[in-house]
Amino acid sequence: MILLDLLFPMRCPVCDRVLPLGKQICPQCAKNLKLIQSPFCRKCGKALPDSRQEYCGDCEQGTHLFREGRALYEYPCIRKSVYRFKYGGRKEYALFYGDEIARHLGKVILSWKPDALIPVPLHSSRKRKRGYNQAGALAAEVGKRLEIPVLSGLIVRVKNTTPLKLLTPAMRQNNLKRAFKICGNVVKLNTIIIIDDIYTTGSTVDAMAAVLQEAGIKHVYFIALAIGKG
Repeated sequence: MILLDLLFPMRCPVCDRVLPLGKQICPQCAKNLKLIQSPFCRKCGKALPDSRQEYCGDCEQGTHLFREGRALYEYPCIRKSVYRFKYGGRKEYALFYGDEIARHLGKVILSWKPDALIPVPLHSSRKRKRGYNQAGALAAEVGKRLEIPVLSGLIVRVKNTTPLKLLTPAMRQNNLKRAFKICGNVVKLNTIIIIDDIYTTGSTVDAMAAVLQEAGIKHVYFIALAIGKG
């Protein structure tokens, strides 16, 4: 193992520099990571500027189909890392981020009593291009640490949607219509947690929740690696 580390040294998941032996993240990056801490929105988990607030502006103005969600980090502090994780072939970042989600959000995840974790699926053409689904890699690591089944094939993306970052909130909702399809037996599932890398407006989670609830799953939650400010 030591020889492998010397030949193929681990890199920091945040800055991508070579790490000292035995380290998961470089000390400076560890200081710069911004965890979502109270106060946060009681619905989607976005950080709030005022402890007297219960909900963020997005959740006050609209309704969501998911029951509740939480995120680990404020998006700006890991923006470049998430880009490499999604598009740069850095699947190994899931090891560190899976550890961090289990460590910081494990209690709330287990309190929801999930029957399974379901990663947001990629369309088959995008998965072929990237080589893996980053949400699937993240879900696998979280599931392993918290001993929760991961059902990667339960729901598939049948519509190759336009990247949501290019769309307005209204366009996102229309873009995701009929984008997902159930491809498995959900009879024994009552509560599931959707796993994704980034939460912005909730359009993707809501679109998946609609399909899952239509199939009979009562409670849908989500966990995201990072979340925007709305």
